[in-house]
Parts: sequence; structure tokens; C-alpha cells
Amino acid sequence: MTVIIRGAGDIATGIALRLHRAGFHIVMTDLPQPTSIRRTVCFSEALRLGEVLVEDVMARRAASAQAALSIAAEGDVAVLADPECALLPDLHPAALVDAILAKRNLGTSLNMAPVVVGVGPGFTAGEDCHAAVETMRGHTLGRVLYHGSPIPNTGVPGVIGGYGAERVLRSPAAGVFEPKMEIGRMVKAGEVAALVGGQPMLCTIDGCLRGLLQGGLTVPAGMKCGDIDPRCKQSHCFQASDKALAVGGGVLEALLHFGCLPNK
Repeated sequence: MTVIIRGAGDIATGIALRLHRAGFHIVMTDLPQPTSIRRTVCFSEALRLGEVLVEDVMARRAASAQAALSIAAEGDVAVLADPECALLPDLHPAALVDAILAKRNLGTSLNMAPVVVGVGPGFTAGEDCHAAVETMRGHTLGRVLYHGSPIPNTGVPGVIGGYGAERVLRSPAAGVFEPKMEIGRMVKAGEVAALVGGQPMLCTIDGCLRGLLQGGLTVPAGMKCGDIDPRCKQSHCFQASDKALAVGGGVLEALLHFGCLPNK
């Protein structure tokens, strides 16, 4: 029972952790050069490093559909550089989960798998997916919708430790991203977290640097490139978030609702 997850960022990884632990075989797809911020809890890092361990689950880069199926059957998560899902016909999934979180549907449709689950805004259950899962923080986080759509994107980051938009670090200019700190570091407002095109990207608040884009990528001005957690708990930098696991629980519910049973 193989499940394809489009996207391999932090929310997609939380979904993968939940499904993998429940016994599903997991194959994830992402960009050849992922732009994940919370890299310490993202299976997308397997594409860059070859393999990555998040909590107690190993993910490995796969060079082909057959290699991905073999990795998944061996008990690890497989990650493919295949953002368009061109290899989907060779994977024969029982279900597909779109967790790209682009705030809109980038091409997922009902005919891509027997069960299709859309995560977050941009999906409508019954039209482009069989079920959609709410990603907005608050009372409905993780709720499964079998009709209708999740709450539209507000453009405002969820509040953590009393801070919303203030905790997000954005590139001050277009250019090559050069990190000057490591994820997990305690920071003060005004410190230089990275350089972008030679211009400093400053920490906005005091806290723990929970996420930072990988170096060497060319980014546009204003792009989200970092994240500070004001709760100042370094362990949070190396564990899937409450939001990711809540969404993962919703996806698991949807798969079971439509008869997708794990392999164990």
C-alpha cells in the first residue's frame, strides 16, 4: 500500500511520519533543489544529502521509480526529484497526498490515484480531491473535509509564542542566499542570520532559529528564508511540529475513511 506525497517540506514530513509509523509505504516528490526552511525536520534534505533522519525515520534519495518502491518496501521513506509527478504511472500508488502547500492546486486531480487528499487552501473535496485537510492554526486544524474547501490563505503566519509575521525572516533583496547561522542557535533581534546578494537578513525577534534556507540558492526579494521560535526550546528545531502532526493525523483519517489500509 504505497502512498505518494507531493512535497517534502515540514508539513509533508509530519504527514509522512504519521503514515510511515502507521505502516504505509511512503514515496515523496519534491524539487531537485528544495526550498524548505525547517530543514532539520524535512525529508526534502535527502535530495541534497542522499539521506536524512527525522526523529526516528530515515529517508533516502531515489534515482528512479523502481528504486523508490524498493526503498519504501525496505522500511525507509523514499524521496524523488520529480515535482511534476512524471513517474506517477510507474509508482501505482493506492493514494496520493498533495502537501506542496502552494496555497493553490498546482495540477493534482482526482484521476491521479484511487484516493487523492489535498492539504491546505486551493483544494475542493469532490472536485480535485476526495478529501481536503485544514492547515490553518486554530480550532479546525487537522480537520478532514469530505465536501468543500479549507480556509483560504490569509497571508499571515500563525501565532507562536505571541508572534506571527514578526517571527518570519524574509530576504532583503534578490540574490544568492548565504547563511551565517545554524538552525538551533539562540539569536537576538538585529543579529545577521544570512546575506542575500551581499545584504544582511537580520533576526527580527529574540528566540531560537528554527528554520533557515540552505546556502547557494538564488532567491527573490521578500521570499521567506528563515523562522525564529520565540519559545526558545532548541528541541523544537529537531522535532515535527504540532501543526505538522495534526495535519498528518487528518490525512491518516482520510486514507482510512476511503479504505486504504497500512501494510502491517
